[in-house]
Amino acid sequence: MLIADDEAMIRAGVRAILARDPHVEVVAEAGDGHEAVALTRRHRPDVVLLDIQMPGLDGLTAAARLHREAAAVGVIMLTTFGQDEYVTRALEEGADGFLLKADDPRELLNGVRAVGAGGAYLSPRVAGRVIAGMRAHRAAHPHRSLERLTEREREVLAGLGTGLSNAEIASRLHLVEGTVKAHVSAVLAKLGARNRVEAAIAAYEAGLVPPAVGRDDTVAGESRRAAPGFGE
Repeated sequence: MLIADDEAMIRAGVRAILARDPHVEVVAEAGDGHEAVALTRRHRPDVVLLDIQMPGLDGLTAAARLHREAAAVGVIMLTTFGQDEYVTRALEEGADGFLLKADDPRELLNGVRAVGAGGAYLSPRVAGRVIAGMRAHRAAHPHRSLERLTEREREVLAGLGTGLSNAEIASRLHLVEGTVKAHVSAVLAKLGARNRVEAAIAAYEAGLVPPAVGRDDTVAGESRRAAPGFGE
């Protein structure tokens, strides 16, 4: 993975936390958004961790470029600020995860593992607000109906709702991973969902994910069983 933050001490701290997981390898570090994009082109890491506020090219703009140029790379935003506008824009720009520097170090490890496996991850400190905002957005856009989905696409959506990666969905449905990726793209397009996080909300609200299914922990004071697809 790649770490991008303009503060060397923050990069060193993140690297030290990630070193706890023998399956995570940091291949490069960047001090600004331009360097992050260039190093991502060179190393093609599975996950890029971007600070939002960096000189030259900020993390949100860098995330948008990576989403266009290296869509297979998972992007996690790491910031001191959890304002709704930052979270919303990060997801709109294609970020797969959003973490706060004040989070427990375990959240960083969980987020990197989840996004590295093709999933999505939100800090428990912001997940509740994101859910509420997306529900309001869905209420204002009733065209996002599941009626347009095929039966197989509904099954894939249910997998997204429980926080499964593409590989895990493929294993569950006895499909190849490439086929699942194609189904995920179709589901997002038909629902008008901007990312896997919104798709997970749609799956939960449509009843495709039973309340008893999901991660056994809490998100923003709510049971993750009531909001699958967020966290570990």
